[in-house]
Amino acid sequence: MTVRVLAAGDHFVLNRLLVDALRGEIPDGLDVTELTLPWPVVPFGRVGEVEEASDVEDELIEALRGVEVCVTQMAPLTRRVLDAAKDLRLFCVTRGGPVNANLAAATEAGVAVTFAPGRNAVATAEHTLALLLAATRRIPQTHADLAEGVWRGDYYVYDNVGPELEGSTVGLVGYGAIGSRVARMARGFGAEVLVHDPYVELDEQVELAELLERSRFLSLHARATPETAGMIGAAELAALPRGSVVVNSARGALLDYDALCDALESGHLFGAAVDVFPEEPIPAGSRLLTTRNLVMTPHLAGGSKQTAANAARIAAAEVARYTRGEPLLHLANPELL
Repeated sequence: MTVRVLAAGDHFVLNRLLVDALRGEIPDGLDVTELTLPWPVVPFGRVGEVEEASDVEDELIEALRGVEVCVTQMAPLTRRVLDAAKDLRLFCVTRGGPVNANLAAATEAGVAVTFAPGRNAVATAEHTLALLLAATRRIPQTHADLAEGVWRGDYYVYDNVGPELEGSTVGLVGYGAIGSRVARMARGFGAEVLVHDPYVELDEQVELAELLERSRFLSLHARATPETAGMIGAAELAALPRGSVVVNSARGALLDYDALCDALESGHLFGAAVDVFPEEPIPAGSRLLTTRNLVMTPHLAGGSKQTAANAARIAAAEVARYTRGEPLLHLANPELL
């Protein structure tokens, strides 16, 4: 039996990676067609009722005609798409979470949705540490000065230098695949690690209030849920020791960015570094664009060649399980069973 599969890749998780991974898992019995989505050249956004998707509903509906399986990173699985894609049975999202899929509508339509947990764990952990060091050692600012021909000795003034990781305490909010790797890296630098994550049991586990009081470095790795929205606000930032550094490479919703700017401008925080934002791209006129001692990267912490390959591999393995009639390993809508 031949299974018709749509590889809806983009300019990061390439179609050739998806197709190679699918062929590696299922050498025979696949009829693969391709659709290339514009992300990240064109930013994702809200499409219909789903978040963080490429605005390609019309193209996707056409490409899904007669297709049983779709493998994609950014295609929008909206109710409109589901109503048109009568043959679709499996929608594999090559991301850590299927935010571009309407899970309720997919379940009603009998479409299984899978995702790719841990695909970018190493890349994001490495980027987190890079952000932490960049903010602490003023690397972007000093580079910019030198690039403009300015040699500033005042960066060496005592009040202008930051703390070392060795001997400091790093507080991690969230201890999943990424947070646990950041912990291992921080310990490698000689730091003490504290963790706040109600879903794990660790000797380093403490309440959030204690973590904030004791941590010189705070790094966020929790999932964005109604319970975690805005969990680090003005009061939490004020609870950190003066001269601390805050890093967010998880989700913009976890952190109050106005409060972060206030804490940086007042000098309470030595620095901060963020890869995620409450609104992406950052709107013109945002305080984030003018606040000093803030390092920013454009939501690319998970960007590595290995992440793209991992995403394709995890999704292809799910398609192989589907073709063999086996249970799916990363099913996002288990109520379908």
